[in-house]
Amino acid sequence: MTHFDLAYVVSTLPLLWDGMQTTALLTVISLAGGLALGMMLAVLRLSRLRLVALAAATYVNLIRALPLLLLIFWFYFLVPLLVGRPVGGYTAALIGFVLFEGAYFCEIIRSGIQSVRRGQIMAGLASGLTYGQTMRSIVLPQALRNMLPMLLTESINLFKGTALVYVVGVRDFLTAASVTGTRDNTLVEMYILVALVYFLLCLAASLSVSRLQRRYAV
Repeated sequence: MTHFDLAYVVSTLPLLWDGMQTTALLTVISLAGGLALGMMLAVLRLSRLRLVALAAATYVNLIRALPLLLLIFWFYFLVPLLVGRPVGGYTAALIGFVLFEGAYFCEIIRSGIQSVRRGQIMAGLASGLTYGQTMRSIVLPQALRNMLPMLLTESINLFKGTALVYVVGVRDFLTAASVTGTRDNTLVEMYILVALVYFLLCLAASLSVSRLQRRYAV
C-alpha cells in the first residue's frame, strides 16, 4: 500500500471499460433470459396437471441445489463432448446463468402470484372477466408489486455472480483488471479498484431496492 499509484489506476480506466461492457452485457442478457425462463417455470409449477408441476419443481430444486460455478463448468467442458464441438466460454457462462437464474426467478414469481388472495381471483371471475383477464388486470399487477424488490435483489446477485466467468476465460471487468495488474505488477491497485466499483454499483442498487420496498409496502 505504500506504493499505491492512483494515477496509474486512473490511466487504466479506458482499458477496463471494455471488460465492464462485457459484464454489463452478460448481466442484461442473463437477466432477460432468466426472467423469461422463470416466468415459464412459475406457470408450470402452478399448473393443475400434477406431472407438469412435478417436472418443473424437480428442475427448480435440482438447479438451486447446484453451485453456479459447476453449471458453467458443465457447459464449458462436458457439453462439447456431447455435441462434438467446443462451446465458447461466453456462451457456456451465458447458458449457465440463464438456467441458474431461471430457477430462482421462478420461485420469486410463483411466490408473488400466490401472495395475491384467492378471493380476488374469484371476484374477478364473478364479475365476468375471463381467467386470463383476471390474471392480467388483477393478479399480476399486485404480484409484480410484491415481488419487485426480490427481483431486483436477485438481479444484484446476478451482477456480482458474473465475476465467475473468469474461470472460462471470458474477459469481464474483473478479468481485465487482473490481467492488467499482473502485467504491470499493480494487482493491489486493480483489486482495490474492482472492489470499489462493485461496492458503489451494488450499494446504489441496494438503496434503490430499499426505496421501492418502502414505497410499495402494503
